[in-house]
Amino acid sequence: MDDADSPAPVQRVLAASEGAAEFLSLIGAEELSPCLFAESLVMVSESGQPLGHFSVSVQPACYEEPGGQEEDCYLVHAANQGTINEVPCGSSITAYISKRLETLEQHQQEHVKFRAHPLDRKTHIVKRGGRLVVTKIIEEGEHEVQTQSVSYNCASLHGLISEAANLLVLRVLARRRAVPQNITFLAFDTEAGVCTSTYTAMGFQKQLVGMTQVEVFVIERAVCPDEGIPMTWQFYFLSDGHLARRVQVGSPATMLLQQLPVLIDVDEVEPRPVFEKKPLDWEEDVQLYSQFLDRKEELQAGHASYARRHPELRTLLADFLQLLLLHKPHDVLTFAAEFFAPFASQHPPGTTFRASDEPSPFRGRV
Repeated sequence: MDDADSPAPVQRVLAASEGAAEFLSLIGAEELSPCLFAESLVMVSESGQPLGHFSVSVQPACYEEPGGQEEDCYLVHAANQGTINEVPCGSSITAYISKRLETLEQHQQEHVKFRAHPLDRKTHIVKRGGRLVVTKIIEEGEHEVQTQSVSYNCASLHGLISEAANLLVLRVLARRRAVPQNITFLAFDTEAGVCTSTYTAMGFQKQLVGMTQVEVFVIERAVCPDEGIPMTWQFYFLSDGHLARRVQVGSPATMLLQQLPVLIDVDEVEPRPVFEKKPLDWEEDVQLYSQFLDRKEELQAGHASYARRHPELRTLLADFLQLLLLHKPHDVLTFAAEFFAPFASQHPPGTTFRASDEPSPFRGRV
């Protein structure tokens, strides 16, 4: 066995089928977003006796790499704990999965508490640069520890679905109600070696959840190591991706949903309405023309009221018109500005009369 501090040997791996990587790349954030929830099932025996519990949760997270760079991802946590044949056992997975469903880091632990010879198995997967390093630690009894570490080139792992990523992929397939056909993916076996895995649709069945009979979609996943017996699981899903039942072929325990959850509905985004531009003839529109007449009368009444309250206005305007007709200036606007400038409220204090040779500020701007 390799020492824990020695460099991990590089391994050659199998290849996934041609469409595996493309299938995973087409799973976008809009499909993964409804799959971010927590759920809990009960572990029962073949006779229906409770043996333990099983839980899965997926939530958005941020993964920080050793260099300080951060990446938005998903935090996946799954755990089961129970007692089978009077032997306590359990397993847990905690992983950071990228939005491309690549495994950034995963911690997996399995334990079986035999009285005379307890077994504890830990597997750590971490992505460093362009390599995926897998470290496996086995503790048997109190002192015996076995450590093995291998390194894989990430370029050779296209189509890899780790145990944590598998939980997300299953929810997506359950919501689609469809499974890719004739596609082989990559996975890790119990010895931390790369092997193949497949998904198969088993059709629809009826299942009793609490007091309610529901329809479930069944997906079978098989992990096939190079040596040994393939491991097979059957997953029974509700329409929104909640797990209703999980069976590992050959295991005496079954994970079972006992209470029907509130199903997750994804609101369909309706397209924005498009309103065609229509020519507006306000004189022909009865309502707009009525509003125009009301506003016209209102303005006329306001102007007349203001003129009555300020009789000096008529005198001022009469003087301006008389002076305008007398001088007949070419630039009427500048002439008006010079005439009314002394009456401005913001005009600086000073003499009202201006010397004939003083330059006009209004003419200087022209």
